[in-house]
Amino acid sequence: MAIPDFQTLMLPLLRYCGDGKDHTKSEAVPALAKEFGLTEVELAEDLPKVRQGKFYNRVAWAQTYLKQAGLLEITGRGLFRITERGKQVLVSNPARIDMKFLEQYPEYIAFRNRGKSNREKQESGQTAVEEAVSDATPEELLEAGYRQLRSALGGELLQQVKSASPAFFERMVVELLLRMGYGGTREDAAQVVGKSGDGGIDGIIKEDRLGLDVIYIQAKRWEADVGSSEIRNFIGALSVNKANKGVFITTSGFNKNARSTASNVTSKIVLIDGPMLAELMMDFGLGVSLVNTYEIKRVDSDYFEED
Repeated sequence: MAIPDFQTLMLPLLRYCGDGKDHTKSEAVPALAKEFGLTEVELAEDLPKVRQGKFYNRVAWAQTYLKQAGLLEITGRGLFRITERGKQVLVSNPARIDMKFLEQYPEYIAFRNRGKSNREKQESGQTAVEEAVSDATPEELLEAGYRQLRSALGGELLQQVKSASPAFFERMVVELLLRMGYGGTREDAAQVVGKSGDGGIDGIIKEDRLGLDVIYIQAKRWEADVGSSEIRNFIGALSVNKANKGVFITTSGFNKNARSTASNVTSKIVLIDGPMLAELMMDFGLGVSLVNTYEIKRVDSDYFEED
């Protein structure tokens, strides 16, 4: 039979995880392939220009969408399992799970809207598939596909960060700041950033290699949004250290009062929430690997001009 599309794979994948145990994609792929009766030839079919099997890729996308809707969750490196919400869905015995089905969950809507303009968000709620078959140009389709890929990658990155250990989070933030050009050398950064004992890090890092200025850092690997009290404490720490620049990083978000508090001080405070953290990781190549690149070319009219 033909390789099923990723939406068709959503319900079988959720059922496969219904035992409540941790699973990997490498375990799920052969199990689902057997369920759909795929042959070795079909399983060996690769995506053009992508070093990955087509069926494996579609299982991965089914997993990504189920995670974004809160039906699956990451439990460790390469591990995922069904959530209580996912179990409730299985109890309801749906005939099919697809992107339209997932629209009932606000987490999925937020995921789908990431990277869209305000105008796109206000439109009639088209799904990514419906957008792809609209009257868009090939360049627009490529751009929409790129945004969708980036949005999915950002969401998965953030879930991986949240499931990592506090020690890993500490090293990761240091590495990100180094890649962004702060901290001088790795040895400098490692010496000035210390453990806080609560899943985050606090410390001072050089703004440049010469150490002409310093930046005070606080990072929280949290689920709940950061409030104004945490920002006020951070402002107090800046004052004690006679610093006028600070960066507050969290895997969650900042509520309205926290952002207002940060904006109403003389010190320069940059707030980096979870989605922005994921964006920076993608932009600076941290925790991601390059799968492929595509070049878009046009005719060079100057070349064909004759004297």
